[in-house]
Parts: sequence; C-alpha cells; structure tokens
Amino acid sequence: MSALRTFNLKDCLREGLLRKTARSKEKAWRSIEVAKKWLEEAEKNINSNAFNSSMISSYLAMFHSARAILFFDGFREKSHHCIARYLEENYVNKGILESKWVGLLDHYRELRHSDQYSLGFLGTKEEAIRAIKAAKEFTEKMRDLLKNLERE
Repeated sequence: MSALRTFNLKDCLREGLLRKTARSKEKAWRSIEVAKKWLEEAEKNINSNAFNSSMISSYLAMFHSARAILFFDGFREKSHHCIARYLEENYVNKGILESKWVGLLDHYRELRHSDQYSLGFLGTKEEAIRAIKAAKEFTEKMRDLLKNLERE
C-alpha cells in the first residue's frame, strides 16, 4: 500500500483531484442508488464464489455512497483517495462523522488497489463477507448523513 501517493484535502483541491461543481441533490441520491446496485452485485459475486469481485463491488458501493456527499456539497472527484480526505476534513474534523467510517473507506480502497494492481491478491470468502457487511453499514451511514444534510 505504501506505493499509493497520499494527499491531504488542500493537495486534492490544488491538483484538481477534487473540483467544485454545482450542488446536486439529484446526483447525490442517484449515487446512493448506484451504491445499492453495487451491494447487490457483491452479494451475487459472493454467491458465485467470485470473492475478489465481491470485494471490489463492496468497495464500489462505499465509493458511490461517499461520492453522494460530495455531489450534495457541490464537488466532483478525480481521485478515490481524495473522497476520504474530503469526508475527513469536512465531516470527521467537525464532529459530524466518526473517523472509523473514513478508515473503513480507506481500508477497502487500498484492498481494491491491491486487487487491481498486484499479482498476488486473492480474496477469501470470509474477507468478502466482511466487505459486504462493511459496505452495507457504510452505505447506510452515508444515506443517513445525506438525509441529515437535507434537513439542515
């Protein structure tokens, strides 16, 4: 994982890896729906013993649900890493979101990276089950956060 380049939020903005765009509740909720579809994919994949695919699908559910918050706030990502930095700076550091959620997103992003770019990554059924559970919880947390943001 150390080969991954890390950025803080300022770096992400300066490098154009996060860009300001129009706020969109519609895109935010569509992104939550996409996350739900990826969760369904994860379940299908695990039932077919496609554990790596299941884990990637679980991560993508987390990615899309986190991305919903960016859409709501008027941002667009060009880096998966920067989504976590955005949540960390704007939600964790302000006491709105617990840091464990960003840690979970980072963990599964790194697993996805290993799966895609290393030659020796093999997910197990147990890991895939944990990933689905984590993705369900994460997606639910982002959905709840989005609902709360709408009420403000």
